[in-house]
Amino acid sequence: FRDVSQFDVIHFHTDYVHFPFLRRHPCPSVTTLHGFLNRADLAPFFGTYPEIPIVSISDAQRTPIDRANWLGTVHHGLPLNLHSVHLQHGQYLAFLGRVSPEKRLDRAIEIAHRAGLPLKVAAKIYPEERGYYAEIIEPLLRESRSFVEIIGEIDARAKDDFLGNALALLFPIDWEEPFGLVMIEAMACGTPVIAWARGSVPEVVDDGVTGFVVNDIDAAVRAVERVKGIDRLACRRVFEERFNASRMARQYVEHYNRAIRNHHRMTDA
Repeated sequence: FRDVSQFDVIHFHTDYVHFPFLRRHPCPSVTTLHGFLNRADLAPFFGTYPEIPIVSISDAQRTPIDRANWLGTVHHGLPLNLHSVHLQHGQYLAFLGRVSPEKRLDRAIEIAHRAGLPLKVAAKIYPEERGYYAEIIEPLLRESRSFVEIIGEIDARAKDDFLGNALALLFPIDWEEPFGLVMIEAMACGTPVIAWARGSVPEVVDDGVTGFVVNDIDAAVRAVERVKGIDRLACRRVFEERFNASRMARQYVEHYNRAIRNHHRMTDA
């Protein structure tokens, strides 16, 4: 903020810490919010800074703070060459994500058990979630060791095989997910997604095309039975059309231009 005049537009990914600085040093800007927005905590704050232009990563993310200065929604995108489509799949279900209460690994274990399929888990345990892991998840894993395999953390290269060789990705969340990048990573590999209808899920998963959107365990088990009927090449095509990085970049450029025009309109008034 020493000299904002040297930039045409500044794109922030730092939550809200820069809002007071933007008021003191106004300039064309776009702020992408990446997390869950708690209305009780944040509505007064956004009411204090109604002029700051912000972008959501899903329409669902906006719901708690619907009166903020939203420029629009830009869904995440990935490079087309990051993952390759796998037309042939293995006979296991995949879970990729944090071991946290809202990600519901316990649901994934129950779905795999009832579907009679192995479950491979690539997950990270954060220090603050070790208590939850020890109390809830670890006993489940001991009981389910005959069909659950813990892979641990994996990098982007390993994701290609882990997701691409899976029959389906399980995304049994229990919170208002702002986006859920793993869903489009799976689709990029041609792997359908079975996900709970929470947060961004209905925006990301085309029910019956790239997977199934469900509301309970019974529906998820039925979806596993039907998932072989999903065209894996169609999953990849939807990824290429809707979730590629070039589309994301074009949308952001549109918002940059809009932010610049709005800023000049305000400063010239």
